Amino acid sequence: MTYTDWFQIHTKKHRAIVNRLSAEKLTPEQIVEYFEFDNMVYYESDFCLLYTTKTKCHDIPHLNCYWCACPHFRFDDNALPNIEKITVYSHCAINAPLGKVFHHESSLHHDCSDCTIPHESKVILKNFSIDWKDTMKKCLITSNI
Repeated sequence: MTYTDWFQIHTKKHRAIVNRLSAEKLTPEQIVEYFEFDNMVYYESDFCLLYTTKTKCHDIPHLNCYWCACPHFRFDDNALPNIEKITVYSHCAINAPLGKVFHHESSLHHDCSDCTIPHESKVILKNFSIDWKDTMKKCLITSNI
């Protein structure tokens, strides 16, 4: 599955949950609270593959899954190789200090597994948008062909 495929599928899942919660007249704070890991595992088991094994993607006590992906993550499924013939498919726009690089054959991907920035309720509420896709709109970049 490409980054773009995942992004589109996740947008639909997220929108369905948020539309349902909005129809119940939940506040932004209540919506974000609903996306706490334990709650999502219980009520929204098909939202994430990791929920079936109750495995967190980040080892933090109060993991919030509202953003799931990070608004600072940048990806390009059609990236071109650089001078060293290595294709960089993703990176962090803010160079978060806990970010890493995952090198696979002749490609590089950003590894956010040690970063917790997008999974803290206070960060989400500070930059809250009811539309996940709007928050993530800068994630998709296009190669200069």
